[in-house]
Amino acid sequence: MLKEVAATRYVTPLWEGGSLPGLVEADDLGTYVMKFTGAGQGRRTLVAEVISAGIARRLGLRVPDVVRMELDPVIGLGEPDQEVQELLKASGGANFGMDFLPGSIGYDPLAYAVSARESGRIVWFDALINNVDRSWRNPNLLVWHGDLWLIDHGASMIWQHNWPTAAKAALRPYDASDHVLASFGPDIGAAQEELGPRVTEEALRECVAEVPGEWLCEEPGFDSVEEVRAAHVRTLAARLEGLGERITIGERSGDGPSRAPGWLTGRTGDPPGSGDGRASASGDPKGGRA
Repeated sequence: MLKEVAATRYVTPLWEGGSLPGLVEADDLGTYVMKFTGAGQGRRTLVAEVISAGIARRLGLRVPDVVRMELDPVIGLGEPDQEVQELLKASGGANFGMDFLPGSIGYDPLAYAVSARESGRIVWFDALINNVDRSWRNPNLLVWHGDLWLIDHGASMIWQHNWPTAAKAALRPYDASDHVLASFGPDIGAAQEELGPRVTEEALRECVAEVPGEWLCEEPGFDSVEEVRAAHVRTLAARLEGLGERITIGERSGDGPSRAPGWLTGRTGDPPGSGDGRASASGDPKGGRA
């Protein structure tokens, strides 16, 4: 289960994050980047955050610690910004918290080289969760104490936004041409050999079990929370089969907009049905990513 903390002070909004995450202090004396259930993208992106972080940890990839963060809406009564105040009022109860990495900086591929092995492992992981938002336009990577950290996985596992087509979506190829690490010659074969055996059905069940039940209830087409959990495990297990062979890396696209859907990343629009949120967690509360 996720560690549980309670928010004690809302420090500042992180305006760069599409879902308007906030820097928040908690009762364990920690500081977290908090992503809210009341954000326009909805709770499904928080589900993706929890499951993706769990898988990443089991693969040996660096991700900030994540927590279940209880929010009393009264914490926002003194917030001067109306948009932030409304978000806090709409997000009472369990929210998503990600450990704040003070002093971290946004990843720049021109300044920080990555080995073929490490880039292959990250691309393979992103293919597994079908992350559509780790491109050269928006890396969603941080450098902290000289190491690469993965953040912001709300724009992954898109199949959960349309469960009737999830089985088909799980088998689709993953085009990594625009991935921020594509230029480092990712060794996909080595990643498949190393990481594939670690993603067991039991490991997937453990990751999915960490998702708070209230984020899975009343999901259309399901009679219970456990049915939703089983669907997540089933879809990810199907995604794993032959994954390495479905990852393609071609020419990078031009300087156009991101291929990630705006309603999912929080850049524009509303999700079909109900969506989810994404955020940042860098050492710069005025806009650094995390």
